[in-house]
Amino acid sequence: MLQRPDPFSAQCPTRQVLDRIGDKWAVLILIMLDRETLRFNELRRRIESISQKMLSQTLKSLERDGLVRREVFATVPVTVEYSLTELGRTLAATVQALTDWAESHIGAVQEAQRRYDHGETLLL
Repeated sequence: MLQRPDPFSAQCPTRQVLDRIGDKWAVLILIMLDRETLRFNELRRRIESISQKMLSQTLKSLERDGLVRREVFATVPVTVEYSLTELGRTLAATVQALTDWAESHIGAVQEAQRRYDHGETLLL
């Protein structure tokens, strides 16, 4: 009988996936590619403040994980497009739910931060 993975264990491979979806750049790339297939420079333009190096590293990690597909076209210069795989689309749906939650509750979070910063007690 297989034992259920324990993400609290340092050896659990589930942590690798949780690390990926906990990375802000990976989340933003997943959201963007869920909308459409994009070239590298278009992703870089649309995701403000991401460096070329970070975008490249994150795309490689997402591709390695089977979440992003990199397609190269033999043009001059070479054209490279990025899109989500079917597996990536399943994760993007979950990420979208988190995004929806963040958008719906940003006011409450900002208010809690304001109260905390002013030393006020949080009322539940």
